[in-house]
Amino acid sequence: MREILVNVGPRETRAALIEDGIVQEIFIERASRRRLVSNLYKGRVMRVLPGMQAAFVDIGLERTAFLHVDDIVSPPLEEAELSPAGERGEIDVRRLVSPGDELLVQVIKDPIGTKGARLTTFVTLPARYLVYLPEGEGIGVSVKIEEEEERTRLKALVAGLQPPAGGYILRTAAQGVTAEGLREDMQYLQRLWQHVRRRAAETGAGTVVHEDLPLALRLLRDELSRGVGAVRVDSAETLARMSAFAAEFMPGVDAHLELYSAARPIFDLHGVEQEISRALERRVMLKSGGHLVIDQTEAMTTIDVNTGGYVGHRNLEETSFRTNLEAAEAIGRQLRLRNLGGIIIIDFIDMHAESHRRQILAALERSLADDRAQTRIVSLSPLGLVEMTRKRTRESLAHLLCEPCPACEGRGFVKTAETVCHEIFRELLRQERAAGGELLVLAHQAVVDRLLDAESTALGVLQRSVGRTVRLQVEALYGVDQFDVVAL
Repeated sequence: MREILVNVGPRETRAALIEDGIVQEIFIERASRRRLVSNLYKGRVMRVLPGMQAAFVDIGLERTAFLHVDDIVSPPLEEAELSPAGERGEIDVRRLVSPGDELLVQVIKDPIGTKGARLTTFVTLPARYLVYLPEGEGIGVSVKIEEEEERTRLKALVAGLQPPAGGYILRTAAQGVTAEGLREDMQYLQRLWQHVRRRAAETGAGTVVHEDLPLALRLLRDELSRGVGAVRVDSAETLARMSAFAAEFMPGVDAHLELYSAARPIFDLHGVEQEISRALERRVMLKSGGHLVIDQTEAMTTIDVNTGGYVGHRNLEETSFRTNLEAAEAIGRQLRLRNLGGIIIIDFIDMHAESHRRQILAALERSLADDRAQTRIVSLSPLGLVEMTRKRTRESLAHLLCEPCPACEGRGFVKTAETVCHEIFRELLRQERAAGGELLVLAHQAVVDRLLDAESTALGVLQRSVGRTVRLQVEALYGVDQFDVVAL
């Protein structure tokens, strides 16, 4: 059974997707960092740059947003404007927009650093099963729906509903849906598009026309179709909004909504708080005694599989196979729980039997079958590594909840106390010819303890060498690899 727990705080909403009592996914949305992607704005073109084939558009944010010519809906071209082969050539951005023009635009990339948001005029409106493209045409099907018979069936259902002008994309969640479900989605999308057009006509430039749904409502739209039996919410106000949304756009869903009013915090159910804490750790323990080590870097994520305390009962090959099999099943859940994306390299324990290697890849594919993010697995490399990719859908849990360690600057390690002691010795030698009396060393407690214990003899020799007294002082605010040498 699947259920969703929704925890609402003053400026943060969290949700957990639970399946058979096990946390599968975590969703977090904060008021200070609400994403802009999918929001619709009434924008005004401020500058057109022919050299970049782009325009800068004011949508009411701190920085103007960027709109490239490829992201602008262009009118049909005259025959003279086509290439000799009868295809579209490169269109001059000045033909499409001019300074002062007002456009309905959608954010496709959030502002990053000093760069503004990235925009498009190709509007897309998502629902549970369908995505509507008002300026598009035709019917597409998600690549994750692989069975050709099902793809054909879904296309025929949408075509049979005589959809209004525009294009439609059938989402992965549409697999197995009935014509009635698609009809409800289509009606909802048409009402939404009429609302957007009306708002765009009434509002001035630099204002929001339509915001993507907040987390609680997005969960109803996107997750209820995946067999969720109950949605428990610990806020009566949020539950009322969810009920009103369901009544208007998703009839019948209201029966799944429940108010959680027990004294025990809702995220204590099924150990959700503990799962969030564990999802921020490098090591993931397996039931057998083996473990995974997950390292997230800027370029990729690496996952190392280790037998740990599992010694098996028969031989090394069987031990490796059993550990890898358990790891393959756990990895799919960890990718969803931590929301890891991009390039992922998995270092399974070496196996010699080809049948075992095939079974491990099959187990990994099964563990990723329910993942809404698009994944692609490449066969084992010559080095015995499994290479895969997972589409980034939102920030990873670690990037959302954490920041780089100020001591190691995000490297994940710091110098040992012994290493720092040797650095201090070298700095003391540099002070040999400097004027002054005593030398004061400010350092972390562990470094001072080592200087007074294991390195005390070396420190005494060094004091005689430089001919100056060295005093030690613990500095509570210093990290292990921080120190200062001061001449008094």
